[in-house]
Amino acid sequence: MSAVANTHFFKSTDGLNVYYRDFGSQNDGTPVICLPGLTRNSRDFEDLAPYLANRRRVLTVDFRGRGYSDYDPNWQNYNPLTYVADVWTLLDLLHINRIIVVGTSLGGLCAMVMAAQHSERVAGVVMNDIGPEIDPVGLARIQEYAGRLPPVQSWEEAATQVRDIYGHWLRGLGDDDFMRLARRGYREIENEIPRLDMDANIGRAVREVGPQKGDPWQLYSALRDIPVTLLWGTLSDILTAGIIDKMKAAKPDLTVTPVANRGHVPLLDEAECLSAIDALIEKVA
Repeated sequence: MSAVANTHFFKSTDGLNVYYRDFGSQNDGTPVICLPGLTRNSRDFEDLAPYLANRRRVLTVDFRGRGYSDYDPNWQNYNPLTYVADVWTLLDLLHINRIIVVGTSLGGLCAMVMAAQHSERVAGVVMNDIGPEIDPVGLARIQEYAGRLPPVQSWEEAATQVRDIYGHWLRGLGDDDFMRLARRGYREIENEIPRLDMDANIGRAVREVGPQKGDPWQLYSALRDIPVTLLWGTLSDILTAGIIDKMKAAKPDLTVTPVANRGHVPLLDEAECLSAIDALIEKVA
């Protein structure tokens, strides 16, 4: 029987309402928190979270500016340091001292920041198609479309837009699959017309905010004593084989799981992903 999610909001330190879901809160063991990608939200984990919640408590979060969370009036706050501060606020509110992080893209970068700040609180990490280095080709692609997509007028148009953006990277999906992805990334706000469920200023931030303080490879080094599984969409233009080789050289015990017919990013319902995530969770008490 699937765990039922309880939905809540908490206040960030600067007063924003941040949305999260709490699955399987009665379970023992180190909890799991799922952190989404740049333009995404907690609905990307609507299959994974109940699956894991049969064994562990699972939290899923809408970063500020996404989903049901408040938009930030200061777009420069759309950066990993702010998102991580919000995550610590939530974990402290729930008196969770140690956590397993499943981070998709941006969420994986946030996991590295968390480890750099409080490695003793990070029990394990699943990084979904992301590393301390990003291929410039993929970064340029994301910067081009983030926050700039034209509005749609129907769910059918939303699903077509999703296919246009992600279809090359998600091989073998059908119409129903792309509609399901559209329902995760868009939401009806008024007049029954779906819109992207994110603040367009997130795109401005990714294009205009300068690099965060610190060397990303130094952040990655904070994971040296933490079990880490890397999910790699083998078609990815964000995470390349060369970057993975450097990651393995810096962390020889890194577990790498290739996911065929996926680019940026695997959907986390693939058999390879589920097996890899299960294996990591079993390592952590």
